[in-house]
Amino acid sequence: VPKKCQKAREHFGTVRTQMESLKTKFPADQYYRFHEHWRFVLQRLVFLAAFVVYLESETLVTREAVAEILGIEADRERGFHLDIEDYLSGVLTLASELARLAVNSVTAGDYSRPLRISTFINELDSGFRLLNLKNDSLRKRYDGLKYDVKKIEEVVYDLSIRGLNKEAAGGVGGEK
Repeated sequence: VPKKCQKAREHFGTVRTQMESLKTKFPADQYYRFHEHWRFVLQRLVFLAAFVVYLESETLVTREAVAEILGIEADRERGFHLDIEDYLSGVLTLASELARLAVNSVTAGDYSRPLRISTFINELDSGFRLLNLKNDSLRKRYDGLKYDVKKIEEVVYDLSIRGLNKEAAGGVGGEK
């Protein structure tokens, strides 16, 4: 995994070069006029950066760190920047991918990773619950997080009832 993460980080160099080029294609004060042209790509890049950071440290990457990885600004006032909604959408995509990783980890015989993913996703869900999301695409994506939480809880529960993870057995549903 560390080698794959390092390789991914090298590819972000190309992304930074492309972002530098993109910044020159429109006036800085018209960011939102053209935002729809790169919104999806930025959200995907946020997901990729967040996934690499998660695989390296099992932590959530900050918006500022993602902006630095991508070679753009975190602050709106400084020009081409990482919009907060794009960051949050990318993080929600990370949650969906981590739910898949939890299932695949069990298949690969790694019974402790799903528990760590569960803890991370539950903390992420708690953070999103604090937000007052409007009835828009971000809200719909957040609603999907509930299914990711449920999927991961089912994996951890299955591990605990089968006795495949001692930590999970004691932490879910009480006694074995």
